[in-house]
Amino acid sequence: MSQLVQQRPRVGIMQVGIILTALVTAGAHLFLASHPDEDLRVWFFLNGLGYLALLVAFFLPQLAKFHNTIRWAFIGYTLLTIVLWFFLGSPKDGWPWDPFDTTIKVVEVALVTLLFFEGRRTVTRRL
Repeated sequence: MSQLVQQRPRVGIMQVGIILTALVTAGAHLFLASHPDEDLRVWFFLNGLGYLALLVAFFLPQLAKFHNTIRWAFIGYTLLTIVLWFFLGSPKDGWPWDPFDTTIKVVEVALVTLLFFEGRRTVTRRL
């Protein structure tokens, strides 16, 4: 009698990095949304929820067959957030940029980098 072997997704240092950078980014946007005087608070709130939703979708085993598509959506979403920051965030106000904003953008670049290399590693592992 053969047994069905369920393969669990491997969680390594890269996946932990993705989780941490996504949570920091989501938390930062939700934090900014909590400021009553923030003009973009609704957008920050939705952006934070979007990061959390993509993070859950990325690791949800039921969506494993869409993993590559979700990864690219996650990368695109993060890059869009970075680009919009140049038009709506600190850079539009001139120098010096807000240190909090800049730190979060560095974390977002790290998230994109981790997602990209996680995808390359997954493709290499399949070959």
